[in-house]
Amino acid sequence: MPLLNDTLRSNLSGKTLITPIVSTANVAQLSVDLLISSLGLVRIAALDSRYFIPLVGCRENGEPGITTPFELYGKEGLDVVVLQQRSPTLKARKQEFINDLFDFVRESGIASVLILTGVDLTNRLDEQMLTPTYQLQPIASSLSSTPLHRLNDFPIPKYTSPVLQKPSAINDETQIPFIPGGGITRRMLSSLPKTWSIPFAALLRFALDGDNRADAYSLASIVVQVIGIDLGSVEWKQPESWSGLFGTPHDQSLYG
Repeated sequence: MPLLNDTLRSNLSGKTLITPIVSTANVAQLSVDLLISSLGLVRIAALDSRYFIPLVGCRENGEPGITTPFELYGKEGLDVVVLQQRSPTLKARKQEFINDLFDFVRESGIASVLILTGVDLTNRLDEQMLTPTYQLQPIASSLSSTPLHRLNDFPIPKYTSPVLQKPSAINDETQIPFIPGGGITRRMLSSLPKTWSIPFAALLRFALDGDNRADAYSLASIVVQVIGIDLGSVEWKQPESWSGLFGTPHDQSLYG
């Protein structure tokens, strides 16, 4: 990605990168919105948006400039940076985006990557009814001795696909399971080179389209614990852009 200059590279070295995938119910993007607002993150850079459906808008809280499809957020003293992707990846540029994202991670010295994605709730199996949140750790990476090692300690079950796989995938431990409604998550994890050494992991949330604020709060709460922030110290703050996003409350006088 051409926006990776020397200053940005030094600011990212050794940090954990959180990146959402445009997927079911936009749960991943909503969770990142919450993290940015509640942790007081600021925009570090507007990255190359050639891979996405064009988008432009105003910024939160009347900040100067414009919002673009792909932006990087962080702040001093926090060993975590967050990408926000606001529009879907163009079909013809999916693999190009994945390859360039890998280059971005490698060249910037990122220590580990946590992917957030939504999964279509209508495909959930009976045994997946106990919790809406699952994790996925590609065979190509190990979380031991990395900032994401807490994923191994949390009672977050491993994701298995609710959809029958092709016969060739049976007993193939290297196969990334199918993720209905998961956007390019499976493609991204499947594209990790065999020689890749930077740990990748994914948190997946079963959801349905609607008012997904509760899903976002739940997933964001898990994320802050995974990255080592005391959950009790976080003062959750709903972004200004959410105002009216899910409709306005009903006039209670309607109900007597």
